[in-house]
Amino acid sequence: MDVSLIAENVLAWAQHFTWILQAFAVVLVTLIVGSIVRRFVNHLSKRTRTTDTFIDDALFYALRGPSRGLVWVIGISLAAHIVSQETEAAILDAIPIIRDIGVIAILTWFLIRFARSYEDHYVQQEQARGQKVDWTFIRAIGRIVRAAIFITATLVVLQTLGISISGLLAFGGMGGIAVGLAARDILANVFGGLTIYLDRPFAVGDWIRSPDREIEGDVEEIGWRRTLIRTFDMRPLYVPNAVFTTISVENPSRMHNRRIFETIGVRYNDVNHVPAILADIRKYLTTSPLIDSSRTLMVNFNQFSPSTLDFFIYCFTKTVVWTEYHAVKEEVLLKIADIVAQHGAEMAFPTSTIHIPHELQVTEKNNAQEKKT
Repeated sequence: MDVSLIAENVLAWAQHFTWILQAFAVVLVTLIVGSIVRRFVNHLSKRTRTTDTFIDDALFYALRGPSRGLVWVIGISLAAHIVSQETEAAILDAIPIIRDIGVIAILTWFLIRFARSYEDHYVQQEQARGQKVDWTFIRAIGRIVRAAIFITATLVVLQTLGISISGLLAFGGMGGIAVGLAARDILANVFGGLTIYLDRPFAVGDWIRSPDREIEGDVEEIGWRRTLIRTFDMRPLYVPNAVFTTISVENPSRMHNRRIFETIGVRYNDVNHVPAILADIRKYLTTSPLIDSSRTLMVNFNQFSPSTLDFFIYCFTKTVVWTEYHAVKEEVLLKIADIVAQHGAEMAFPTSTIHIPHELQVTEKNNAQEKKT
């Protein structure tokens, strides 16, 4: 066999399959670079944990997955480009568009991860400083930012695919009217949720109640469509957000104090002791560490009731915790009972007195008459 012919065949074979080696080399390099990028990002992520700022922590946390994904998108698209030059597969003609969409998707992934990580790191830092965190406001801002990122990425992808955004927006304007009419209740709940996020009448963890509806409990979750409230018997109550735009809502969790307002009665026989009793009770409430003396504090004789001389106490506790409030109220009432007893007076209870206009005379009948009867 002619050696030159063999050499020419080998050379032709090598030239024919060179693109396979090139594609393999690109994939191999992509694998190596992806591993290097992963180690590098993890190393920088550990280094940034020692700093006082949290922005770099959120940045490198968000880069972990998207950085490797970007390397793979570029590497695979380059290898596919090499293959497309040697083959006539029609699907490979879409490589540039697929590559652009992949880059947009990875950039969107990174921005969403960064927004979520920034939100978590911000909350952790504020809690470490002892600051009160408004979960409702932070989650609302985070959801709005992520929604804006997703919508923008969707529009960019549509533009990349050759779909006119202006025509789509015009169609969306007409279709939005139809969708709005069909989904009126859903949209009302969404706008109700937006109102809650903006006005912030309550937040997650607050105890709320409504005098207009049978709604009372602790807020566990505030969504775009409905709010989850855990009632005091531990049942979940799902309330559409549109309801909160039409009812009054009380938020006892934001009280500054809790009120003690009680009416107490003593006997009419203790009328001379009433001024001294009121003075001692007033002195006790003013000096008690459990009572907020900066708020309205009243101890006054109130009225002559049928069986009692009534006076009332009106004051505010320093605690707003429901269980602690009842313990404070118990201590206050028992102390008032002790003050009344110290003055030789007694708590009154309903009694009736019968007045006879003339003295009752009892005479003995004649023994003889009694024997006859």
